[in-house]
Amino acid sequence: MLVKHYFDYKSPYAYLAQEANWKLAEESGVEVEWIPYTLQIPKYLGAAKLDTTGQDTLGTRNDHQWRRVRYSYMDCRREATRRGLVVRGPRHIFDSSLAHSAFLWVAGHGDFRAFHDYVFEKFWRRELDIEDLEVLLATLRQLGLPSDGFVEYAETVGRQAHDQAQLDAEAAGVFGVPSWLVGEELFWGLERLPHVYELLVRMSKTNPA
Repeated sequence: MLVKHYFDYKSPYAYLAQEANWKLAEESGVEVEWIPYTLQIPKYLGAAKLDTTGQDTLGTRNDHQWRRVRYSYMDCRREATRRGLVVRGPRHIFDSSLAHSAFLWVAGHGDFRAFHDYVFEKFWRRELDIEDLEVLLATLRQLGLPSDGFVEYAETVGRQAHDQAQLDAEAAGVFGVPSWLVGEELFWGLERLPHVYELLVRMSKTNPA
């Protein structure tokens, strides 16, 4: 049974969901497809950019949005600490589309796990710039992954593939990450993953192999 999993490298909640998603992919009879979905955060949380003192230089977020953002990062840092991971808050809203195109490039060449896990970990440690094409190219080389042709791909076919994946996800109802799509059933948030398992069990009983 196919499960489509949507992630965004700039989402701490998506980062914290990856361990559970790898376990889901190991389940017998389950095929997981990782699909990048680039969140448009200013649409629902406003835009922000912090200076070196931590002050917002844009001023477009309202007080409710800032409370929500602060809680979200506190919540993610708390869970990350519990697991021995690092989640550092960003100083601006990153555009993850280029890194997502890099993911599609790597996935198109085979096993993407090393790249995927590396980008998530290093980005949230603030040790990798997902907006920098040369940094991503160097990452491919460092990990021993195909790199010849990546720059051209990222600027042409990769961008088109990214945009089409975005349109397909939104047509399926995706609006946030982490999300899972099983058939036409959409589940948003790691706390909904048990419901994915429940649906898969029901489907296996209805349509036994």
